[in-house]
Amino acid sequence: MSTPDGPVNAVDGRRSQRVPAQGGRAVVVRAGETVEITDIEGRQVGDLWAIDAADHRKWLSTSHTRDLLEQLFPRVGECFVDQQYEPVLEFVKDSSPGMHDMLFPACNPALYEREGLTGHPNCADNFTTSLAALGIALPVVPDPVNFFQNSEPGERGRLDVLSAVTLPGDSVVLRAVREVVLVLTACSVDFWPTNGDRCGPLGLDVYPGESEGEAYGG
Repeated sequence: MSTPDGPVNAVDGRRSQRVPAQGGRAVVVRAGETVEITDIEGRQVGDLWAIDAADHRKWLSTSHTRDLLEQLFPRVGECFVDQQYEPVLEFVKDSSPGMHDMLFPACNPALYEREGLTGHPNCADNFTTSLAALGIALPVVPDPVNFFQNSEPGERGRLDVLSAVTLPGDSVVLRAVREVVLVLTACSVDFWPTNGDRCGPLGLDVYPGESEGEAYGG
């Protein structure tokens, strides 16, 4: 069985998509459903956005999440929030080394043009294109949650982006607090060690909520 959000597993009701290297995908996630993001080949950063399905003026805000939690990134059991400090996604599980980022914007055309790389694939364009496939357009590209990005602040507040340290199969799990349009892009940076020595794909699996079937039990 298949839906616009990907094929459905007949056993557990999971909807699965593979986000190609330097590509992006959008999926509607209902309240109570869980999302697993998997680094398939290792050392690949994933940029994540979540837009309120009922009101596209509301979305996951990294700055408001930092402000509310008074820390750089949520811990497992805490929530990412929107511009009104209302919960959007709960951070359920993390099997990775735990390196993630909420300080950097999505890579974008201007970033690559500064390096002399005109027309380079980028997460900002992939975000816009993925949403457009669902008939959605936002006036801005919000700052994403950069899962698996190894860029913790150093001495004197310096921000160095190092190679991701995730291994093949490492993943994070999130639970939707409300219905959202979720966008995931596989970071396109290939001129810096952000994604190791090459860009790779990501797995995107959406599991039904407990009332709809067997929820994520990993």
